[in-house]
This record gives sequence, C-alpha cells and structure tokens, in this order.
Amino acid sequence: MVSKKPTGPRNKKRGRIEPHFEDSSVRPEPRSSPISKPKRATKSGPGGASAAKKRAPAKSGAKSRSARGQLPLWRRFFPKLAYWGVVMGLWGCIAVGAVFLFYAAQLPSAASWAVPERPPNVRILADDGSLIANRGLTGGKALRLEDMSPYIPQAVIAVEDRRFHAHFGFDVIGFSRAMVRNIMQKRLREGGSTLTQQLAKNLFLTPDRTFGRKIQELILAFWLESKYSKAEILELYLNRVYFGAGATGVDAASQRYFGKAARDVTIEEAALLAGLLKAPSRFTPAKSPKLANQRAAVVLRAMEREGYIKPNRTQKGLYRPGENARYFNSGPENFVADMVLAQVKKRLGKIDRDLVVKTTISPYLMSVAQTALQTNLDKSGKKFRVSEAALVSLAPDGAVKSLIGGSNYAKSQFNRAADAKRQPGSAFKPFVWQAALEAGYFPDTAIEDRPVRIGKWQPANYDGRYRGVVTLEQALSLSLNTVSAQLTQQVGPGTVADVAVSMGIGSKLTKNASISLGTSEVSLLELTSAYLPYANGGRAVAPYLISSILDDKRKTLYRHAAPPQSIVVRDDVLRDMNRMLVNVVEQGTARNARLKGHVAAGKTGTSQSFRDAIFVGHTAHFVTGVWFGNDNNSPTRKLTGGSLPARSWQSYMATAHRGLDAKPLPGMVRVSPNVMPVIPVNVATPTPRPNARSARRGRQDNQNLKERVNRAMNGGEDPAPRKSILDILLGRGES
Repeated sequence: MVSKKPTGPRNKKRGRIEPHFEDSSVRPEPRSSPISKPKRATKSGPGGASAAKKRAPAKSGAKSRSARGQLPLWRRFFPKLAYWGVVMGLWGCIAVGAVFLFYAAQLPSAASWAVPERPPNVRILADDGSLIANRGLTGGKALRLEDMSPYIPQAVIAVEDRRFHAHFGFDVIGFSRAMVRNIMQKRLREGGSTLTQQLAKNLFLTPDRTFGRKIQELILAFWLESKYSKAEILELYLNRVYFGAGATGVDAASQRYFGKAARDVTIEEAALLAGLLKAPSRFTPAKSPKLANQRAAVVLRAMEREGYIKPNRTQKGLYRPGENARYFNSGPENFVADMVLAQVKKRLGKIDRDLVVKTTISPYLMSVAQTALQTNLDKSGKKFRVSEAALVSLAPDGAVKSLIGGSNYAKSQFNRAADAKRQPGSAFKPFVWQAALEAGYFPDTAIEDRPVRIGKWQPANYDGRYRGVVTLEQALSLSLNTVSAQLTQQVGPGTVADVAVSMGIGSKLTKNASISLGTSEVSLLELTSAYLPYANGGRAVAPYLISSILDDKRKTLYRHAAPPQSIVVRDDVLRDMNRMLVNVVEQGTARNARLKGHVAAGKTGTSQSFRDAIFVGHTAHFVTGVWFGNDNNSPTRKLTGGSLPARSWQSYMATAHRGLDAKPLPGMVRVSPNVMPVIPVNVATPTPRPNARSARRGRQDNQNLKERVNRAMNGGEDPAPRKSILDILLGRGES
C-alpha cells in the first residue's frame, strides 16, 4: 500500500509532516503485564538498534542521580533550607509586624508623643548662695551634659550600654547575649535594654515586666532615636533616672551621696553612681557601703575595658562613703527646707516650674548651732534625762539666721523650734515686767517677796525661799515667782497678755494669774521673735526666712520687703528692760550665758515639773532662743534654763560674735570690750514717767528699806517683820 503524502501550500509552508503507515496490517505491540518480565532486546532484532539508541538518555539520567547521591549532605539540603528559611523569615517578619502593630495601636497617636515635663524642683539656697536642700519629686535640678562631670556619662555607658553610640535604640548583640545567659541560668537575670529603652520606660510606661510593655518600650525607643540626638538622649536619661534614696537625676544623687555638685564628682564617685542603676535600693552606700563599693569596682573595670580610664586605675582605691551618705537626711537644714517649701506653697500656690528660693539662713551659724546643741546633749543628756533640743537665732530685723528643729531629722521630722508649743516658764516674765514699767513701776521699785495666794493658786519660788523686800530688778534677776504673780495681779493679766501680743506672741494666751509664770504654751520661734524689740530699738518685726523667689528663667516672683514697723516699746521702758535683762545674765539665773566683750541680756525659763528648760537672750547683733526637753513631755531631772540652755546659748553666741564689733543695747551707752557692765542696785525716789498711772507707782525713799534690800541681796535676813505691799507703800510700822 502506497502512503499518501498530503500536499498543499499550508503544509508546505509550516513544514508539517503528517504521520503515515507502511503497512496497515501492522498493529502496536501489546503492553507487557506489570508482573511479566520484559523481553531483552537484541541488536539484530526488529527495532533493536533504535531501542538501544532510545535507552541511552535514560542511562545518562541514572548516572546523574547516582552522582547527586554522592554529594555532601549540606549541599543537598542547603537549597531547601535556604528556601524555607526565606519563607519562614518572611512570615516571621509579618508576625512581628503584626505584634508591633497590635501593641502600637494601644499607644496614643504618635503625633501626640512628647517628652513629659520633668517634675518641678525647688532649689533652696542659703544667704551666701550655697545649696541648703532641694525639695520636689526629683530632689535636684536638671543639668546639661557640660554641667556634669564627664566621668558620669562614661561610667553609665560603660556598664549599662557600651554600644550606645552604635545602635539605633535596640542592641541586637546585647539582647542576644542577655537571652543566652538567661537560658543558661534558667532564670531572667538580664534584660538587655539599652539606655534609650530605659529612658522610654521611665518617660512613658509603667514598671510592669510584661511582654506587651517591652514591645511598647522598643517602639518608643525607636521614636526617641529618630527624634533626638545621642547626646540629648543621654542628657534626658541622666536627669530622669532614679539613683535611690529619693534622688532622681545626677544633681540630686551627687548632693545626696557626696554633698557636692555633679560637676565635681570624681571617677570613683561616678562609678558608684553608675553602679546604683542596677538596683538602687540594694547598692545605696547609705544602706550598704560594702555592696556599693563592690558594684563600683565592677563599673571601674568596665570603664577601663572601654578605654575611659587608664589601666590599673582601679587599684588606687574606691570611694568610701562618708558622713554625707549615711546621715544625708538627718541634718538640721532639712527642718529649714520643710519650712521654706510650706511658705512657698502658701505664697505662690501650686508649684508648676523650677524655683530658686534664697533664704536668710547662714550655713556657718547653722553648723555652730548644731554643734553647740549636740555637744551639750551628748555630754549631759543622760545626766539631766533630756533627749531633744532646739534653737532659733534671729537678726534684729527678724531674719532667721539659724534654726535647729531637733537633734536628728532622719529620726523625726517634727520641727520643735517652729511647730512645738511648750510652756515658756519664767522666760515669759519680761512681758510682765514690761507691763509693770509701762504702768509706772521702775527697776528700783521695791516689792516684797512673800507667800502669795490668788484664789486657790499659791505660787512659790524655785528654791522655796522668800527674800523679803527686793527691787523689781533684783526680782527679775532672781526670777522670783511671787513677785511676778503680784505684778500680774496689779497690772492685770489682760494687760500682760496685750504686751506679749504686741511684742510678737501669736499663740492664744490664757488671761489669768498663772500667765505670770508662763503657763500659756508658745513656740520657741515666736517667743524668740518677741524679744526682737529689745534688740532693735523697740520695733515690732515678724521673723522671716525667705529673701526672694525666682523661677527657672530668673524671673523674680517674690522679694521680701520690710513692712511698716511700729514702736511697741517706749525708749525709757526699753532702756530699763535691757538694764534688768543684762543684770539677769551678769548677776542672776543666766550667769552661764555671759559673753566676753559683748553686752548680753536675756531670761531663763523652766516649766512646771522641769518638763522644759529655755533661755532666750539677745545682743545688738542676734536674738537667740534655746530649748531642751523631751518629745513625750516627760519631766527632766531638774533641768533649768540656766544650765544646758544657757550654756548652749553662750557657746553658740560666742562663736557667732567672732569678728563683730561690740555694740551697746538700745538705751545703754556703756560698752567695755572685755568687762561687762555691772548695773548697781539703788533704791531711790524715781522720776515719774510721762503718762504713767500714779495709782500703780511703787515709790519709796526710806533708808531703812534700802538697807533691808541690800541685806536681802547679800543673803542676810531682814530683822523686821514681813509686811504687805500696802504696809510698805503707806509706811506702816517703820521706825
């Protein structure tokens, strides 16, 4: 059969070859059964040559598969691993992105993100511009990097984030290393956070240790890195991080632990500060100096490793915490700082910015006062069974120069100088004598020291003795209670109270006979300020502590201006009061308070059952009050105002007057640089005071009375029978 080959333009053009058969009787070979063995083809058999040729490619593929089986395992599986690694990486990125988006959605809009304002700080300065204390949530002011010691940022970077300048907010190497260590130790010991992450947490987040908070921290760290330079981030961090013991920021920490400005911090001190960041409450030197130094040694080695300090620098010794670290919150300046903050709030209201408050406090006098009180407490506290003391010292214009509110601020923040109200005892008597002088009495006026009964009340003298006829000056010098009670009865308790109020007493006074012995409670500050007119010429002035208040832009918000002053003590009364109060120091109950080279005046006071002992005295330069007692109001062991209070007053005032010129008190003209003036005791007919009430004048000019007065002062007995004041005034029974 002849095959037909199709022809035509189409087939010719495409070159298509149609299938054809040589013999139509030929049929395809049946497929062999799967279980039957294939017939081996021969070279001479039908189709043998072509079959061999067709099997040749199959033999080549088998050889290729055999070659692949001999390749290394990693070469055979690496392409697959790479492929699936890329696939899993893509899916991981998608998952991480989804997680980031989920927690980022819980944050406020990024457009509203801003670094929150640092809590305001009140910087309290002394009269010489030195720092007394900081008050506020941070405990210090914000500083620029250039205002800090360069060792502080170096130490922090070395131990907390040594790749700080290289990463973008997240340290992959540091994080991986921390995770490996956590896995090996089977507990979470390291977080691997960068300084930027720590700052983000401090600024925006809570301290909760959750996965979601960590993701938000990382998001905010990226934002901080994109918005601020490395220097700005480091500055923000050092001003916001907590260093323990209530100190936030390097300014507060350097003052807290070293008592110095941050710019003056040494290498060892910077290492100690950086070491606190890991666990501030654990490594604080105020609590554990040993742990603080051990941690500081770790920081110093890190600084050496990073090249910030020379090799072997750590062998020169570490910082040893001193008194400032251990007793930082115990100093008396804290009583002043609390008072200042309360007055600033009262004057300005809400504090919404940094403030600088300059006070009238003298750091030198504060130190002198604290030493004087503590020395006497340590020396004689157990002997007299007394545990606390307070002191107030004022300039004649009312400026508070020193104030000690207690022996240890850390143990008790109660201000015994300003807030405690106690009975002043005989220290209140000058107001009784002043009321008597204003009513027409004189220092030389005679009055009888005798038993007195006023209703059911019968006052007695400290020693239980009665001295007969004495002058008012002698009675004040000896602090005779019976004379004070008689004078109060004669001028009236209300008059005495009015005099005390006009002098500066602000507490409520009970207007009864016992006011003569100082039974109404007052604070040491107001009692001391009530003596100011005796030192400044009779002018009533209020004590003040703040000179000026400025904000962080140096704008003056307040400046002290002396209000109009009124004269509350007449010149003649002022002269006589100072004369009698000087005699108290020179010849009376306050002889322990005598000052060499300066005229000193004052009055002792002892409350009922010896619970409180007080001495308030003044010179032309200072008015100072001292109190000793117990917080629980328990009696002391017969402690009087003429003992520890007068001695402490003398110790403080002697040092405070070094280099100051000797000046007379108002109304007194004699001043000897080495010898104190002695006021003679004379009994003579006084010159009537202008506008004095004649019914209340104590006049006498009898020579026998003068002799009895002198005998009484010299310890002799008066042979004449005791007479009432009426008998003396009327001259009854006189020979």
